[in-house]
Amino acid sequence: MNTREFKPGDIVKHFKRETLSAEELATNMYLYQIIGIAEHTETKEKLIVYKALYDKDFMCARPYDMFMSEVDREKYPDIKQKYRFELN
Repeated sequence: MNTREFKPGDIVKHFKRETLSAEELATNMYLYQIIGIAEHTETKEKLIVYKALYDKDFMCARPYDMFMSEVDREKYPDIKQKYRFELN
């Protein structure tokens, strides 16, 4: 069983949340709610659909594998979070 499976309604944080000031953290920046999993109609690629909690009109879709990937340690060596998105 994959313990990193997200379900609709889960609140997740993007790793860049670690870089925010206390004032910015209060704005819910880099917090998202999972809407569900979708499939691209032509390529069949699995996508995660999610919405920003800091902007009610901002909805996103990202390839599942990218959403579940680990943080790029070469680009972001000081980030403590292991994965790009984790449960908040």
